[in-house]
Amino acid sequence: MFTGIIEELGTITRIERSGDAARLTVRGPLAVEGVEHGDSIAVSGVCLTVVDFDAEGFTADVMAQTLAMSTLDEAREGLAVNLERAARVGDRIGGHIVQGHIDGTAEVLEIRPGDAWRVIRFSLDPAHAPLVVDKGSIAVDGVSLTVSAVGDEPGGSWFEVSLIPETLTATTLGARVVGDRVNMETDILARQVERMLRFDTRRRDEPAGHGSSVIGFQAAPLAAPQPSAGGAA
Repeated sequence: MFTGIIEELGTITRIERSGDAARLTVRGPLAVEGVEHGDSIAVSGVCLTVVDFDAEGFTADVMAQTLAMSTLDEAREGLAVNLERAARVGDRIGGHIVQGHIDGTAEVLEIRPGDAWRVIRFSLDPAHAPLVVDKGSIAVDGVSLTVSAVGDEPGGSWFEVSLIPETLTATTLGARVVGDRVNMETDILARQVERMLRFDTRRRDEPAGHGSSVIGFQAAPLAAPQPSAGGAA
C-alpha cells in the first residue's frame, strides 16, 4: 500500500529480458533505506517486489501481465522513474490510498503551461471513465493527484490534473510531452462501489424469491474483470 507521495526520482540502470518477463535494476539510494528482501517499492506507480538490493538500488522481477498493462514494457536503461516505498502503519497519508495495482495506461493529449504550474490532459479508457470524477483522486505514474477537470466527448473521455512546481520538479511528470504514455490507477473506493453496484443491478433484475447473498447483492456470475498490473506474484 502506498500514498502516492513520491520519495525519490530513480533511474533504471539495467534491464534483463527473458521471454515474456523482465528483471529491472533501479538506482534509488533513498528507496532502499531500511529495505528488506521481499519489500514492495512502487516504480512509476507499479508495485514491485524487491528480490535483491545494495546501498545504491534494488532489483525486481516484472511478469508478463505487468509489462503488457504498464509503461514498463518500454523500460530502458537511463529511464527516470518515480519511486515510493510502501507505507508503514501510522504514517501520515499525504496523498490517497494507492495500491500500486494500475488499471492501465493513459496518453498525454494536451499540456497547457501557466506562470508557475501546468495543466495536463490525459486520455481516459471507456471502462475507467465512470471511476474518475472532478475533484477526485487519481494516481498517474504513481503520483497522487486531484482531478481538476473531466470530460466525455464523441472522440473519447479525458481527465486533467493541475501540477504545482514541486510536482513538476520532484517527479517525472514535469518531463512529459504530448503523446507520452503514463501508468494510471483509479481510486480504490470508486472501484469497490462500481463492483457492488454491478451486483446490485443484477439482484434487482432477478425474479422475486431468487436467492441472494447475506449483504443483499445477487451473487450472479460476471464477466472476468480486466486484471491490474503490479503487486507480488
